[in-house]
Formats: sequence, C-alpha cells, structure tokens
Amino acid sequence: MTKHAATKHTARLRIRRGTADEPQPRYQEFTLPFEAGTTVLDALIAIRRQQDPSLAIRYSCINANVCKECLIAIDGVVDYACTTRLHDDKVMTLEPLP
Repeated sequence: MTKHAATKHTARLRIRRGTADEPQPRYQEFTLPFEAGTTVLDALIAIRRQQDPSLAIRYSCINANVCKECLIAIDGVVDYACTTRLHDDKVMTLEPLP
C-alpha cells in the first residue's frame, strides 16, 4: 500500500478590520494553504502567527468552562470558528458579532 500526500487547498478569508475610532470598517483578505478538516479558528491562529500579529481574535478552547469565545459571523451566519471548516471554493467573509 502506498501513502498519498495530503491534498492541499487554498483558503481565502476576507476579515473585517477596524477600531471604534475608525468611521468605516475595512476588509482585509488573507490567503493560506490548508488541509481538509482545518477550521476557521485554525486559520485565524495561523494568520496571526505567520502573517499579521495585529489580528485580534478570542478563543478559550483550553478552558472548558469558557466556551463560546470564538463565536463569529461567518458569511453572515453566527457560528463557532472552532467547528466551522474552511472552504477552498469561495472567499469566506469573517466579521465580529453585531
């Protein structure tokens, strides 16, 4: 039996950026490779570590008593970043909760 290399995909995440001091939020797009099963939270952590350390994200996966920290609007639907899988067939838009 031969092992096959994992198929790599490319994620495109369009992330809303801005602060309370800015009149209009802006969007910044990030592209990164991923393997099947990678979550939006995995991608956000990778972006922060490898591309933009100024990206602010919240999560508490280490502390089971403080779940729900990674709730985010993903393509207009509120969902957990830790359970939502990346797609390589479209741009995924990420925004903070309203």
